[in-house]
Amino acid sequence: MAKPMTKSQFMAALSEKAGLNKKQVVSMWDMLVDMIYKQTKEAGEITLPGLGKLQKKHRAARVGRNPATGAQIQIPAKTVLKFRVAKQAKDAVL
Repeated sequence: MAKPMTKSQFMAALSEKAGLNKKQVVSMWDMLVDMIYKQTKEAGEITLPGLGKLQKKHRAARVGRNPATGAQIQIPAKTVLKFRVAKQAKDAVL
């Protein structure tokens, strides 16, 4: 199995494929990521066509168990991020 690309390798490959210099690609990537974060924070979700959907979900408070002692503990409510992979991405990779 091949090793995953590092961010530096990914940016170099992207810049080569796009015909732009690495600095431009890194700047564009940072803007894209900032836009995704901002949209998810404000609207609660963002769809990335061909890739998937990033959603902010609320998890209700619940009762859990300590696996070591078996004692019941209260788990507080919290907000989590979930990413649902698009069918197109699944079909391309799997």
